Amino acid sequence: MPRTPDRLAPDAAGVARAAALLRAGRLVAIPTETVYGLAADARNPGAVAAIYAAKERPAFNPLIAHVADAGAAAALVHWPETAARLARAFWPGPLTLVLPLRAGHGLAPGVTAGLETLAVRVPDHAATRALLTTMGGPLAAPSANPSGRLSPTRPEHVIAGLGDRIAAVLDAGPCPVGVESTILALDPAPRLLRPGGVPAEAIEAVLGAPLAAPAPDPAAPQAPGQLASHYAPRAALRLDAAAPRPGERMLGFGDVPGELTLSATGDLAEAAAALFHHLHALDDGAHPIAVAPIPETGLGRAINDRLRRAAAPRD
Repeated sequence: MPRTPDRLAPDAAGVARAAALLRAGRLVAIPTETVYGLAADARNPGAVAAIYAAKERPAFNPLIAHVADAGAAAALVHWPETAARLARAFWPGPLTLVLPLRAGHGLAPGVTAGLETLAVRVPDHAATRALLTTMGGPLAAPSANPSGRLSPTRPEHVIAGLGDRIAAVLDAGPCPVGVESTILALDPAPRLLRPGGVPAEAIEAVLGAPLAAPAPDPAAPQAPGQLASHYAPRAALRLDAAAPRPGERMLGFGDVPGELTLSATGDLAEAAAALFHHLHALDDGAHPIAVAPIPETGLGRAINDRLRRAAAPRD
């Protein structure tokens, strides 16, 4: 019978137990403000390799290192003034920065997938920040789901996808943001690698300049979330639908009603928080899912990025 992971409370005892498991090289799903992450000690090569094995994740797809504060990030990567300015504005929070590695960083090679850069962020979740402080070092933590599938925003999503492959879930209930972090490369100039929980407009306001948007190579991603097919339910997805076709299940938004609705009032923050949970609920594997149009502004940019990758042709 498959093993069910331990469900740990997000209190001092739960954090201590999670830290003990991680120090022993085990995998623990952790809450963040964005989605649940599948965490391992980023300094332990065997534990990092176990992330790739549990998720069945391509070995060329790098991981994000989660750290306790900006000082811990600056110890791992070269830290320009632009990074410090963005960290002051958005950390802790759903922003990941990709920067050149420092010599002697101490990370397992699998964290960067062989790249000379590291994706790093400070999550905005009390339990996980307590865990990072207890660990005294970085945690590698991609989303806690089988590779390419719907991201987990609740503990039950984690258990359904990876339950027999991990030791525990630090259970803090639903994730409030609901879409992954925005990822920026800062060398040599700020470039948007993945839209996410911090809207590009807010970043541009801090920088006083527009972000460049490179065309990533899906076969050689610079950061997580750049594969052409990603975040996918079992069922096929049809986007920008005004109404369902026969046999489809409808995910509504704004004035377009559905079996479930991301936000009846057109609130993009509400829609982002509900996105993956509603897709999990509608995904019976048999009926295609139709999704109402989402504006391409603010958090809508991240929502549409996830939906386009979820609807992309699959291998």
